[in-house]
Amino acid sequence: MLRGRALPAAAPVSAAGAAAADDAATWLEPLRSDGPARDRAIAELHALLLRATRFAVRRAGAGRPHLREALEDLAQQSADDALVAVLAKLDGFRGESRFTTWAYKFAILEASVALRRHEWQGREIPLEHDGWRTLGDRAASPGERAHARELLAAVSAAIATELTGHQRRVLVAVTLDDVPIDVLAERLGTTRGALYKTLHDARRRLRARLVTDGYDLDLADREEHR
Repeated sequence: MLRGRALPAAAPVSAAGAAAADDAATWLEPLRSDGPARDRAIAELHALLLRATRFAVRRAGAGRPHLREALEDLAQQSADDALVAVLAKLDGFRGESRFTTWAYKFAILEASVALRRHEWQGREIPLEHDGWRTLGDRAASPGERAHARELLAAVSAAIATELTGHQRRVLVAVTLDDVPIDVLAERLGTTRGALYKTLHDARRRLRARLVTDGYDLDLADREEHR
């Protein structure tokens, strides 16, 4: 008589996995419910996010005394924005980590965005710039400087002729003036995604023009990263 093979034992659930599942259930069920249970869960989640944003903004504010008076407002604003983001993306939580760890990421992200916006508050964003030509002066040797100036002159010409005014303004603000993408999006009344697409299209146009003009951009990239 043939004996059936024993079935493989089920893989044990790790303590960390069980804790993550319990943590997710503790939060997701009330957050997806209605009534007082949901209200309590939202209040507790906001308090958790606020602890995270306070930590983030205070750490960033160390050594930056001009931020001291704004830190609590920035933390509160960041926690509010993080709460909205978490609630909107509950269905995106896949349980790969503790729910609180997942939610903390939103808090840290919103805190960094709020800090960048605050730093640029009241500052003018220059949207036209002719600083491309000066970048070539950073090259190491005279020969490299001459080659870099030639390439940057071609880049400057391509920017003037190949890009739309909007593409030119976005490229200059982000690459030359180091304007954070979320700050620029707010000032221009658009989204980060739209600006990333603008940058992608602008760089694609510039690259195509420079390749047509005979510049070996792959060689330039290799020399830059030597």
